[in-house]
Amino acid sequence: MDDLIAELAGVLGEANVLVSEQDQAPFITDWLGKYRGAARAVVRPGSTADVAAVMRICARHKAPVVPQGGNTSMSGGATPDASGQAIILSLTRLNSIRNIDAVGNTITVDAGVVLAKVQQAAGAAGRFFPLSLGAEGSCTIGGNLAANAGGVAVLRYGTMRELTLGLEVVLADGRVWDGLTALRKDNTGYALRDLFIGSEGTLGVITGAVLKLFARPHARASAFVAVRDAAAALALLATVRDRCGDRLTAFEFMTGECLALILRHIGDARLPLAATPPAAVLIELSDQDDEPELRERLEAALAEGIEAGLVLDAAIAQDGTQAKAFWRIREGVSEALVREGKAAKHDVSMPVSAMAEFVAVADAAVRRVAPGVRPIVFGHLGDGNLHYNLLPAEGQDPAAFAAIAPELTRIVHDEIGRRRGSISAEHGIGQLRVDEMPLRKAPLELELMHQLKHLLDPAGLLNPGKLMPAATKN
Repeated sequence: MDDLIAELAGVLGEANVLVSEQDQAPFITDWLGKYRGAARAVVRPGSTADVAAVMRICARHKAPVVPQGGNTSMSGGATPDASGQAIILSLTRLNSIRNIDAVGNTITVDAGVVLAKVQQAAGAAGRFFPLSLGAEGSCTIGGNLAANAGGVAVLRYGTMRELTLGLEVVLADGRVWDGLTALRKDNTGYALRDLFIGSEGTLGVITGAVLKLFARPHARASAFVAVRDAAAALALLATVRDRCGDRLTAFEFMTGECLALILRHIGDARLPLAATPPAAVLIELSDQDDEPELRERLEAALAEGIEAGLVLDAAIAQDGTQAKAFWRIREGVSEALVREGKAAKHDVSMPVSAMAEFVAVADAAVRRVAPGVRPIVFGHLGDGNLHYNLLPAEGQDPAAFAAIAPELTRIVHDEIGRRRGSISAEHGIGQLRVDEMPLRKAPLELELMHQLKHLLDPAGLLNPGKLMPAATKN
């Protein structure tokens, strides 16, 4: 046992310092199976003090540290490189609900708490935590914060940055910043909290958070609506917003090609329309009470959409079972994509008003380079976030498609750049997009990011090779 491992075992106990290949296996491969690395050890601290001790030891030994929560990153952000030098810092033992304040509408949690547990704890206190993700049964709050997760309810409640009041963070040298404040107003300096949220573990290790809670919605109204294209969907979005205000919780868009893929691969998905439309939106309203009134608002908005020629067909859920069936269609997209085969995936955002034009232009551009390519487009239309995925032409050799995938990604991201959008809306940069950062960020912006990284992590030990590799080369 080398000195580093011995010191870590002395603090955490040998049972929480995993060195065998078998014990490390669940931690060194990402959940999509795209990235595989190697680690010197996987450590499992049980408290913030443990995390601080680990960081001090690793700083002394100049050992890289890869923070990891539920290991559900979509961009390889929690997987080490292949050098075998990194310490994986698994936070899953930090899994306590520290406090719930039903009057102040806050919940204070450890970073390793699984998202579903936070939702359940809020519900037991008569409150509501709105972040909802497909991986909510396994992703952790620390990971949600590190990637600034969004999900389907961003339209009403915002991303994790908007849902967070305070943080506790262990720095690269082992010092602990206690910013676990529940204040909603504090104008006493820089917003350090916002600096760590979305930093993908490259500036510090988040160990705790104070999150916002909300009144629990008891009334919901959902509709599955056929539209002709993204332009009609955007016009309908404006109509629903005018009619329903902040009751609008979700407005999810799917193209007809996307719906066909779901129906092909997801056995329990049932389209509540007479035929597969050119495109569709899933609309959800929520409020504290009066479900009949909420449904009437939605019906009135859809009637206005029909009159304006925006709505081709619509089904309104009559109960929770039907609403759940609508959401099963939307939730089946990722699973259907995996079953269909390898896709070139893009998680992009742009001004909402630019989305319809982007889809039309990007579709045409990729088809010029790759005739027969199949765009599978879905996402959170109301907040400007699309998942623009490209499947190979029917019968195309996977290797041939993989060879042109980088060119297709460049085309898609160039179109995003022309609209002053982002190449990562909610999945993070991780390893997947790190080489593109110099192409997509202004030199001054990269310089400032580099300076912040050097200030907080001068040795470049925190999650090296993620987000911006130049920041680790000092």
